[in-house]
Amino acid sequence: MAAAPEFSRALLAPRHWPTWFGFGVWFLIAQLPYSWQMSMARVLTPLLNLNKKRVAMARTNLQLCFPQKSPAELELLLKKNIESTAIAAFETGIGFFWAKSRLRKLFTITGVEYVEQAKAEGQGAMLLSLHFTTLDIGSAMLGIHVNYDGMYTPHKNPVFDYVQKVRREAYAPGGIAFSRDNVRAMVSQLRKGRMIWYAPDRDMGEKISVFVPFFGVPAATVTATAQFARMGRAKIIPFSQYRLENDKGYQVVIHPPFENYPTGDELADARRINEYFEQEILKVPEQYLWAQPRFKSRPNGEPSVY
Repeated sequence: MAAAPEFSRALLAPRHWPTWFGFGVWFLIAQLPYSWQMSMARVLTPLLNLNKKRVAMARTNLQLCFPQKSPAELELLLKKNIESTAIAAFETGIGFFWAKSRLRKLFTITGVEYVEQAKAEGQGAMLLSLHFTTLDIGSAMLGIHVNYDGMYTPHKNPVFDYVQKVRREAYAPGGIAFSRDNVRAMVSQLRKGRMIWYAPDRDMGEKISVFVPFFGVPAATVTATAQFARMGRAKIIPFSQYRLENDKGYQVVIHPPFENYPTGDELADARRINEYFEQEILKVPEQYLWAQPRFKSRPNGEPSVY
């Protein structure tokens, strides 16, 4: 069993009381019926337009990735994406705070046999994910059927960091949530035959990336996916989750493992990852987290796009 995340009395200091209060409110809202929460999210969606920087970033990303769409089509997609982002706040609360018996009524899952086969072979696997707005609820649903460890980005607020680590480790009881810079732990767990949740679809800077196309736009893409697979002697098993229309729940799909990966060619391996991401995003483009600086790093000589 994984050791419980460390709690310290410092987390109870008065300066942290507002954060604890916020989590209390979030917990209570999460207990409401699912349909009520979805309605609340749509009512509150216009508030997200106040974050003009993020809205502008999402608009730029959509314009770059879908140049074939008309301005009207892009604005409609942006509107749907902002709504999906608002819904994500409620979905994360559901993932954090719902009992598994209640959560399992929300979704169907296919492809668990690919994970079971890897386990039967004694081989670890990287469960390749991407930053859909449904990331947390999808991870919670996956944990009902697959026991896994996961990488996460620590939060600057120590209370938020503590709670998110506790709740994410509860997704898959016995699993460990470790910082994404803890490479040694990740490789060690893979070599032990563990499943590791991993989402490499963010711009982590040029030093650890290569530029390969993402929807036709050169994007800094980490080479670590292939490196981890090689060092951990692990498979790459992708999975996705899709929010169904009309609040009908979710579908979690575990896809077949990548074949002949890694190849040893950094560019080819990184491009293959992006091609998979493109394929999945096109299924539900409004559900992807477009309000992130995916193209922050630029090839030499190219100006910033933001």
